Order: sequence, then structure tokens, then C-alpha cells
Amino acid sequence: MALSSGDSWMKEYNEAAKLADDISALISEKASVSGSGPDSQRHFSSVRRKITILGTRLDSLESLLAKLPSKQHITEKELNRRKDMLANLRSKASQMGSTLNMSNFGNRDSLLGPEIKPVDAMSRAAGLDNQGIVSLQRQIMREQDEGLDKLEETVTSTKHVALAVNEELDLHSRLIDSLDYQVDVTGSRLQRVTRNLAMMSKRMKGSCSCMCIVLTTAGIVILILVIIVLIKYL
Repeated sequence: MALSSGDSWMKEYNEAAKLADDISALISEKASVSGSGPDSQRHFSSVRRKITILGTRLDSLESLLAKLPSKQHITEKELNRRKDMLANLRSKASQMGSTLNMSNFGNRDSLLGPEIKPVDAMSRAAGLDNQGIVSLQRQIMREQDEGLDKLEETVTSTKHVALAVNEELDLHSRLIDSLDYQVDVTGSRLQRVTRNLAMMSKRMKGSCSCMCIVLTTAGIVILILVIIVLIKYL
């Protein structure tokens, strides 16, 4: 069946398939990354995050595929073909998850190391004499110490990140305090300027009144003088 260029399901599937190829390439690069350093942890987290996203997209594709016959004309053969495509892609995602030793796309071994179960320890101790059991106990203790060392590295890294965030918060707090102080200073200056302007306005009003009185008095005096002169000469 010929597919239209606007087939949304195939578009979503192609994007999911491309994401699966990217994850496969990242898993292939895992061998070049050191096993216990921060680069390895970041690489593992990136792969795990992408696999989680892929799982979500596959669930969405499965839901869309179930609703597709009611929304788009599609033959049963094409529907079965798409189901097979989706199943193969989901199987590939599960294999990639297993490659990283992840259960439900999550893995504690990268943080604490492989867990030693009591049954495993008992099976390893079977057939050993006292000396062998002591040696086995020491080996298990060394493995636990290595797991604790990895946990300590993770905690130390987290501590450094927390300290950096704390320093950044302190810096922002100091900047906000400085800004508040500057706002207070500017507000005080603005109030002083406002008071000075009010006083100046009052003074100007008083000066204008005095000037009007002086001019009025001078005008009256001049008018009286003019009348006296006119009376004298008439």
C-alpha cells in the first residue's frame, strides 16, 4: 500500500527508529569511556534517559496504531506490517536496555556496583574449607568497599555541585541586598529633592507676591505725582 507523505504514524515511527539508532551508537561508544569516572556516569545517564524516551514513544505508537483503522483507511496487511515493525523496534529497545543491565530501563549497578545476594554468597562458599571461607569473606568485603568508594565519589560530586549552587545563591543574595540598598538611597535622595522643590516653589510664590506689592505701590506713587503735577500747572 502506498503511504501518503502526511502519514503521522510513520513519521512518529521514523523518529523513534532514528532515536534507537542514536542509542545504539552511544552504547557502542561506551567501551571507549572509562568504567568508573564521571564521564562514564554522564554517558550512562544520557543513554538511560534516551531509552526511557524511546519507551515512551513506543507506547505512544502502540496506542496510535490501535486507533489508526478508525481514523485512516488502511488494509489489514499494512496494519499487521506496522505491528511487526513496532514489535521489532520494541525488541531492539529491550535488548539495548539489557545491554546496560537495566531493569525497566533503570540500573543501580552503575552507582553501587553489582549486588551480592545471599544465595550467590552461599553458592560461592560451597565446598570451601575454613581458609577458603575466610578468603571469600575478605573478597566480598573488598567488593563492598569498592562499591562504597564509588558511592563516596558520587556523594562527593553531588556535594561539590551543591556547594557551587550555594555559592551562586549567596552571590545572588548579596546582589539583591545591594540593589535594595541602592533603591533605598535613591528613594531618600528623591524625597530630599522633592522637599527642596516644594520649598523653592513656596519661595518663588512669596517673591512674586512681594514684587507685585512693590510694583503696585510704585504705580500708585507715580499716579499721585502725575495728578499733583497736573493740578499745579492747570
